[in-house]
Amino acid sequence: MRNSDLNLIPSYWKSGLEHVKETVSAVKRGQADVIARSPGGRDVYAVYYGEKQDFRRKANYNSACGAGDLSAYARKTDSTRPVVAIVGGIHGGEHEGIVAILNLIRLLETGKDFDGKENAYIRGCADRLRLVLIPCLNPDGRARVSYESMVGKTMTELRYQVQGTWTDGTLCGWPGCKAVHPIAGASGRLGGYFNDDGINIMHDHFFSPMAEETRRLMELTDREASDATVLLHGGANSPNHFMRTSYIPPAVETLQNRLVDKMEEAYRAKGIPFLPLHGNGIPSSPTPPSFNLTSALHHISGGLSMTYESNQGLDAAGCRCTHEQIYEGHFVMFEQLFRFMEETNPLFPAAN
Repeated sequence: MRNSDLNLIPSYWKSGLEHVKETVSAVKRGQADVIARSPGGRDVYAVYYGEKQDFRRKANYNSACGAGDLSAYARKTDSTRPVVAIVGGIHGGEHEGIVAILNLIRLLETGKDFDGKENAYIRGCADRLRLVLIPCLNPDGRARVSYESMVGKTMTELRYQVQGTWTDGTLCGWPGCKAVHPIAGASGRLGGYFNDDGINIMHDHFFSPMAEETRRLMELTDREASDATVLLHGGANSPNHFMRTSYIPPAVETLQNRLVDKMEEAYRAKGIPFLPLHGNGIPSSPTPPSFNLTSALHHISGGLSMTYESNQGLDAAGCRCTHEQIYEGHFVMFEQLFRFMEETNPLFPAAN
């Protein structure tokens, strides 16, 4: 296959805001909602599958931990549905998760994804799980990125589109783009990482959120008492992987490590690159690890909270995947995540 063929965008690769609106507008089996409005006036959609459950809440998660009784936050038994939230487009230039969630919604609605592929197990999860799907949390950032896909793009093109430039025209780069926050006043060209206020939602001020998108996602995760929340990101040309989540209890870290092991086995069977990273407490270093959105969402709901970094297929050094490998990798992850949540339900059983 010619190199140029690798960069052709498949018909199922739907990553634009118009694709989000079209897909959500066609939802009938699930329930669609607008959960937030971005600073740029754009809607943030969520789609729900499965029955919303009453967990007989008497306290928030933090207070329930203080009482030594997690059932005060959410009384869960083996008869309750696992609640799984999947969020794409936290950074507007990382299209891979948007594509995957839109195809997941299409599959759940019609029995086939936009490529005509079926997956009976995943479709049946709408009857056994409570699924909360947010295709694009940061529509402002997505609107600012002109590409439909990063496959075949250079690292310079990615940096320009995703992190933007400083006022002198130099690339903000990564992770230097995080050194000024909000970045709007210091930016020459605002990249897709940020909403129109220049806020990187992954590094908002979680004890007093600056972004409406952050606040509404945290409220939704709390309201749903999510057992697992996965944030979908693009990780340049690294192999697909889950990042280690900082500042979570050892018991939760152990569960996440078990899930990573299952993921590694499934990816290996498919021949798709995957890097198994296991949490091992808080590393000792001069600079503490970031307490980011992934960390915050655990402390709201008590569930697993993980960042999935997808390969982006750049024309650059490292592991370069095709559109098909990137797409299939997400569905390997979805299936293993759903199976794991069904097998381990409930994560923390309520005391009798």
